[in-house]
Amino acid sequence: MSSTELLIGFFVFVITTISAAGYAFVLRPSRVHRDVDQIPAVLTMQPDMPTSEAVVLEMFRLIGEALPGNRAQAESTRQKLIAAGYRWPSAVSIFFGLRIGSALLFTVAAIWTAMLSCGTPSAALIPMICGLGFGYMIPDRVLAWMAKARAERLRKGLPAALDLMVLAVESGQGLDAAILETSRGLHVSHPDLASEFTQLQLELRANTARMDAVRNFGARTRDAELRKFSSLLIETDRFGSSLGPALRSHAKYLRTRLRQKAQENARKVSVKLIFPIFFLIFPSVILVTLGPAVILVMGQLNSIFGN
Repeated sequence: MSSTELLIGFFVFVITTISAAGYAFVLRPSRVHRDVDQIPAVLTMQPDMPTSEAVVLEMFRLIGEALPGNRAQAESTRQKLIAAGYRWPSAVSIFFGLRIGSALLFTVAAIWTAMLSCGTPSAALIPMICGLGFGYMIPDRVLAWMAKARAERLRKGLPAALDLMVLAVESGQGLDAAILETSRGLHVSHPDLASEFTQLQLELRANTARMDAVRNFGARTRDAELRKFSSLLIETDRFGSSLGPALRSHAKYLRTRLRQKAQENARKVSVKLIFPIFFLIFPSVILVTLGPAVILVMGQLNSIFGN
Protein backbone atom coordinates (compact mmCIF):
# COMPACT_ATOMS: atom_id res chain seq x y z
CA MET A 1 0.00 0.00 0.00
CA SER A 2 1.45 3.34 -1.05
CA SER A 3 1.70 6.38 1.17
CA THR A 4 -0.98 8.16 -0.84
CA GLU A 5 -3.47 5.36 -0.33
CA LEU A 6 -2.60 5.22 3.37
CA LEU A 7 -3.13 8.97 3.70
CA ILE A 8 -6.48 8.77 1.90
CA GLY A 9 -7.57 5.86 4.10
CA PHE A 10 -6.62 7.75 7.27
CA PHE A 11 -8.52 10.81 6.07
CA VAL A 12 -11.63 8.73 5.32
CA PHE A 13 -11.38 7.08 8.75
CA VAL A 14 -11.19 10.45 10.51
CA ILE A 15 -14.10 11.88 8.53
CA THR A 16 -16.20 8.78 9.20
CA THR A 17 -15.46 8.90 12.93
CA ILE A 18 -16.30 12.59 13.18
CA SER A 19 -19.50 12.11 11.16
CA ALA A 20 -20.59 9.21 13.36
CA ALA A 21 -19.91 11.21 16.51
CA GLY A 22 -21.78 14.20 15.10
CA TYR A 23 -24.77 12.02 14.27
CA ALA A 24 -24.72 10.37 17.68
CA PHE A 25 -24.46 13.59 19.67
CA VAL A 26 -26.04 16.21 17.40
CA LEU A 27 -28.30 14.87 14.68
CA ARG A 28 -30.21 12.20 16.53
CA PRO A 29 -33.98 12.82 16.31
CA SER A 30 -34.27 13.21 20.07
CA ARG A 31 -31.95 16.21 19.95
CA VAL A 32 -32.53 17.78 16.55
CA HIS A 33 -35.90 19.33 17.31
CA ARG A 34 -35.10 20.46 20.83
CA ASP A 35 -35.16 24.18 21.45
CA VAL A 36 -32.43 26.01 23.31
CA ASP A 37 -34.63 26.27 26.40
CA GLN A 38 -34.81 22.49 26.55
CA ILE A 39 -31.13 22.01 27.41
CA PRO A 40 -31.13 23.10 31.05
CA ALA A 41 -27.88 21.31 31.98
CA VAL A 42 -25.95 23.47 29.56
CA LEU A 43 -27.77 26.77 29.67
CA THR A 44 -28.29 27.11 33.40
CA MET A 45 -26.59 30.31 34.62
CA GLN A 46 -25.16 31.12 31.19
CA PRO A 47 -26.26 33.75 28.63
CA ASP A 48 -28.71 32.96 25.87
CA MET A 49 -27.11 31.64 22.72
CA PRO A 50 -28.22 30.19 19.39
CA THR A 51 -29.45 26.63 19.27
CA SER A 52 -26.44 25.47 17.25
CA GLU A 53 -23.97 26.74 19.85
CA ALA A 54 -26.03 25.17 22.64
CA VAL A 55 -25.99 21.82 20.83
CA VAL A 56 -22.21 22.02 20.37
CA LEU A 57 -21.80 22.73 24.09
CA GLU A 58 -24.08 19.81 24.83
CA MET A 59 -21.86 17.57 22.72
CA PHE A 60 -18.72 18.66 24.58
CA ARG A 61 -20.54 18.21 27.88
CA LEU A 62 -21.43 14.62 27.02
CA ILE A 63 -17.84 13.92 26.00
CA GLY A 64 -16.53 15.39 29.26
CA GLU A 65 -19.01 13.46 31.39
CA ALA A 66 -18.18 10.21 29.59
CA LEU A 67 -14.55 10.42 30.71
CA PRO A 68 -13.44 9.20 34.13
CA GLY A 69 -12.30 12.12 36.23
CA ASN A 70 -10.65 12.86 39.54
CA ARG A 71 -12.77 14.73 42.06
CA ALA A 72 -9.83 16.88 43.21
CA GLN A 73 -8.92 17.74 39.63
CA ALA A 74 -12.54 18.58 38.85
CA GLU A 75 -12.76 20.89 41.87
CA SER A 76 -9.49 22.62 40.94
CA THR A 77 -10.71 23.09 37.38
CA ARG A 78 -14.01 24.48 38.64
CA GLN A 79 -12.17 27.08 40.72
CA LYS A 80 -10.17 28.13 37.65
CA LEU A 81 -13.34 28.36 35.58
CA ILE A 82 -15.03 30.48 38.26
CA ALA A 83 -12.00 32.79 38.29
CA ALA A 84 -12.37 33.13 34.51
CA GLY A 85 -16.08 33.95 34.86
CA TYR A 86 -17.70 30.59 34.02
CA ARG A 87 -20.05 29.50 36.81
CA TRP A 88 -22.22 27.10 34.81
CA PRO A 89 -22.96 23.81 36.55
CA SER A 90 -21.74 21.96 33.46
CA ALA A 91 -18.66 24.14 32.89
CA VAL A 92 -16.22 21.49 34.13
CA SER A 93 -17.65 18.80 31.85
CA ILE A 94 -17.63 21.17 28.87
CA PHE A 95 -14.02 22.12 29.60
CA PHE A 96 -12.95 18.48 29.77
CA GLY A 97 -14.74 17.83 26.48
CA LEU A 98 -13.01 20.82 24.88
CA ARG A 99 -9.67 19.55 26.10
CA ILE A 100 -10.26 16.13 24.53
CA GLY A 101 -11.44 17.75 21.30
CA SER A 102 -8.41 20.02 21.19
CA ALA A 103 -6.08 17.06 21.74
CA LEU A 104 -7.71 15.09 18.92
CA LEU A 105 -7.64 18.09 16.60
CA PHE A 106 -3.94 18.77 17.11
CA THR A 107 -3.15 15.06 16.85
CA VAL A 108 -4.90 14.80 13.48
CA ALA A 109 -3.18 17.99 12.28
CA ALA A 110 0.24 16.70 13.37
CA ILE A 111 -0.28 13.32 11.67
CA TRP A 112 -1.53 15.01 8.52
CA THR A 113 1.49 17.34 8.37
CA ALA A 114 3.93 14.50 9.03
CA MET A 115 2.38 12.31 6.33
CA LEU A 116 2.47 15.12 3.80
CA SER A 117 6.09 16.02 4.53
CA CYS A 118 7.63 12.55 5.03
CA GLY A 119 5.15 10.13 3.51
CA THR A 120 5.97 7.27 5.90
CA PRO A 121 3.70 6.15 8.76
CA SER A 122 6.63 5.68 11.14
CA ALA A 123 7.53 9.37 10.86
CA ALA A 124 4.10 10.36 12.24
CA LEU A 125 4.61 8.79 15.69
CA ILE A 126 6.57 11.62 17.31
CA PRO A 127 4.41 14.41 15.77
CA MET A 128 1.32 12.52 16.93
CA ILE A 129 2.57 12.41 20.53
CA CYS A 130 3.60 16.07 20.40
CA GLY A 131 0.27 17.12 18.91
CA LEU A 132 -1.63 15.13 21.53
CA GLY A 133 0.26 16.71 24.42
CA PHE A 134 0.17 20.20 22.93
CA GLY A 135 -3.55 20.03 22.22
CA TYR A 136 -4.26 18.67 25.70
CA MET A 137 -2.36 21.52 27.37
CA ILE A 138 -3.66 24.43 25.28
CA PRO A 139 -7.10 24.75 27.00
CA ASP A 140 -5.43 25.01 30.42
CA ARG A 141 -3.12 27.76 29.19
CA VAL A 142 -6.00 29.63 27.56
CA LEU A 143 -8.08 29.32 30.74
CA ALA A 144 -5.21 30.66 32.87
CA TRP A 145 -4.79 33.60 30.46
CA MET A 146 -8.53 34.34 30.58
CA ALA A 147 -8.55 34.24 34.38
CA LYS A 148 -5.57 36.61 34.51
CA ALA A 149 -7.19 39.03 32.05
CA ARG A 150 -10.44 38.99 34.00
CA ALA A 151 -8.61 39.65 37.27
CA GLU A 152 -6.98 42.67 35.63
CA ARG A 153 -10.39 43.97 34.54
CA LEU A 154 -11.77 43.46 38.04
CA ARG A 155 -8.83 45.32 39.54
CA LYS A 156 -9.30 48.29 37.21
CA GLY A 157 -12.99 48.60 38.04
CA LEU A 158 -12.61 48.32 41.80
CA PRO A 159 -11.94 52.06 42.52
CA ALA A 160 -15.16 53.03 40.72
CA ALA A 161 -17.02 50.35 42.67
CA LEU A 162 -15.68 51.72 45.95
CA ASP A 163 -16.82 55.23 45.01
CA LEU A 164 -20.32 53.95 44.34
CA MET A 165 -20.33 52.07 47.63
CA VAL A 166 -19.21 55.19 49.49
CA LEU A 167 -22.08 57.18 47.95
CA ALA A 168 -24.56 54.46 48.87
CA VAL A 169 -23.29 54.01 52.42
CA GLU A 170 -23.09 57.72 53.19
CA SER A 171 -26.61 58.23 51.86
CA GLY A 172 -27.90 55.97 54.61
CA GLN A 173 -28.11 52.57 52.92
CA GLY A 174 -26.85 49.37 54.46
CA LEU A 175 -24.03 47.25 53.12
CA ASP A 176 -26.35 44.81 51.33
CA ALA A 177 -28.21 47.60 49.57
CA ALA A 178 -24.90 49.33 48.74
CA ILE A 179 -23.61 46.14 47.11
CA LEU A 180 -26.81 45.86 45.05
CA GLU A 181 -26.63 49.48 43.91
CA THR A 182 -22.95 49.06 43.05
CA SER A 183 -23.66 46.01 40.89
CA ARG A 184 -26.35 47.97 39.03
CA GLY A 185 -24.08 50.98 38.52
CA LEU A 186 -21.20 48.89 37.13
CA HIS A 187 -23.35 46.84 34.75
CA VAL A 188 -22.28 48.81 31.66
CA SER A 189 -18.75 50.02 32.42
CA HIS A 190 -17.42 46.99 34.31
CA PRO A 191 -19.69 43.98 33.68
CA ASP A 192 -17.27 41.44 35.20
CA LEU A 193 -17.11 43.26 38.51
CA ALA A 194 -20.87 43.82 38.40
CA SER A 195 -21.42 40.08 38.06
CA GLU A 196 -19.20 39.43 41.08
CA PHE A 197 -21.13 41.93 43.20
CA THR A 198 -24.38 40.37 41.98
CA GLN A 199 -23.11 36.96 43.05
CA LEU A 200 -22.18 38.41 46.44
CA GLN A 201 -25.65 39.92 46.78
CA LEU A 202 -27.29 36.60 45.90
CA GLU A 203 -25.24 34.81 48.55
CA LEU A 204 -26.25 37.39 51.13
CA ARG A 205 -29.90 36.98 50.18
CA ALA A 206 -29.54 33.21 50.51
CA ASN A 207 -28.93 33.64 54.26
CA THR A 208 -25.20 33.05 53.94
CA ALA A 209 -23.22 34.65 56.74
CA ARG A 210 -21.91 38.02 55.67
CA MET A 211 -18.30 37.21 56.55
CA ASP A 212 -18.46 33.93 54.65
CA ALA A 213 -20.04 35.57 51.59
CA VAL A 214 -17.45 38.36 51.52
CA ARG A 215 -14.65 35.85 52.04
CA ASN A 216 -15.97 33.79 49.12
CA PHE A 217 -16.02 36.97 47.05
CA GLY A 218 -12.29 37.42 47.54
CA ALA A 219 -11.50 33.75 47.04
CA ARG A 220 -13.42 33.48 43.73
CA THR A 221 -11.53 36.24 41.98
CA ARG A 222 -8.02 35.12 43.00
CA ASP A 223 -6.77 38.71 42.96
CA ALA A 224 -4.76 40.31 45.74
CA GLU A 225 -6.55 43.67 45.61
CA LEU A 226 -10.00 42.10 45.75
CA ARG A 227 -8.92 39.94 48.66
CA LYS A 228 -7.78 43.09 50.44
CA PHE A 229 -11.17 44.63 49.75
CA SER A 230 -12.95 41.59 51.17
CA SER A 231 -10.68 41.71 54.23
CA LEU A 232 -11.57 45.38 54.66
CA LEU A 233 -15.30 44.58 54.65
CA ILE A 234 -14.79 41.74 57.11
CA GLU A 235 -12.74 43.87 59.52
CA THR A 236 -15.17 46.81 59.45
CA ASP A 237 -18.08 44.45 60.06
CA ARG A 238 -16.25 42.68 62.89
CA PHE A 239 -15.09 45.76 64.78
CA GLY A 240 -18.08 47.98 63.91
CA SER A 241 -15.99 50.80 62.45
CA SER A 242 -17.33 53.32 59.95
CA LEU A 243 -17.42 51.88 56.45
CA GLY A 244 -17.50 55.09 54.39
CA PRO A 245 -14.07 56.54 55.36
CA ALA A 246 -12.46 53.10 55.11
CA LEU A 247 -13.80 52.61 51.58
CA ARG A 248 -12.74 56.12 50.55
CA SER A 249 -9.19 55.55 51.85
CA HIS A 250 -9.01 52.20 50.10
CA ALA A 251 -10.20 53.73 46.81
CA LYS A 252 -7.49 56.37 47.08
CA TYR A 253 -4.92 53.66 47.78
CA LEU A 254 -6.05 51.66 44.74
CA ARG A 255 -5.82 54.68 42.42
CA THR A 256 -2.33 55.37 43.74
CA ARG A 257 -1.34 51.75 43.04
CA LEU A 258 -2.75 51.94 39.51
CA ARG A 259 -0.90 55.19 38.83
CA GLN A 260 2.35 53.74 40.15
CA LYS A 261 1.85 50.62 38.02
CA ALA A 262 1.31 52.76 34.93
CA GLN A 263 4.45 54.77 35.70
CA GLU A 264 6.42 51.58 36.19
CA ASN A 265 5.25 50.22 32.84
CA ALA A 266 6.11 53.53 31.17
CA ARG A 267 9.67 53.37 32.52
CA LYS A 268 10.04 49.82 31.24
CA VAL A 269 9.27 50.87 27.67
CA SER A 270 12.74 52.31 27.06
CA VAL A 271 14.37 49.06 28.17
CA LYS A 272 12.00 46.90 26.12
CA LEU A 273 12.67 48.99 23.00
CA ILE A 274 16.36 48.05 23.04
CA PHE A 275 15.74 44.62 21.55
CA PRO A 276 13.61 45.64 18.50
CA ILE A 277 15.87 48.65 17.88
CA PHE A 278 19.06 46.59 18.02
CA PHE A 279 17.85 43.55 16.10
CA LEU A 280 15.35 45.10 13.62
CA ILE A 281 15.70 48.85 13.19
CA PHE A 282 19.47 49.22 13.55
CA PRO A 283 20.35 46.60 10.86
CA SER A 284 17.89 48.24 8.48
CA VAL A 285 19.46 51.66 9.06
CA ILE A 286 22.94 50.24 8.53
CA LEU A 287 21.83 48.55 5.32
CA VAL A 288 20.21 51.69 3.94
CA THR A 289 23.03 54.06 4.85
CA LEU A 290 26.11 51.93 4.20
CA GLY A 291 24.72 49.61 1.53
CA PRO A 292 25.23 51.96 -1.48
CA ALA A 293 28.71 52.93 -0.27
CA VAL A 294 29.75 49.30 0.12
CA ILE A 295 28.45 48.46 -3.36
CA LEU A 296 30.34 51.43 -4.85
CA VAL A 297 33.59 50.51 -3.08
CA MET A 298 33.31 46.88 -4.17
CA GLY A 299 32.71 47.99 -7.77
CA GLN A 300 35.77 50.23 -7.69
CA LEU A 301 37.93 47.48 -6.18
CA ASN A 302 36.76 44.98 -8.79
CA SER A 303 37.55 47.42 -11.57
CA ILE A 304 41.01 48.13 -10.14
CA PHE A 305 42.03 44.56 -9.43
CA GLY A 306 40.28 43.29 -12.55
CA ASN A 307 42.44 45.48 -14.75
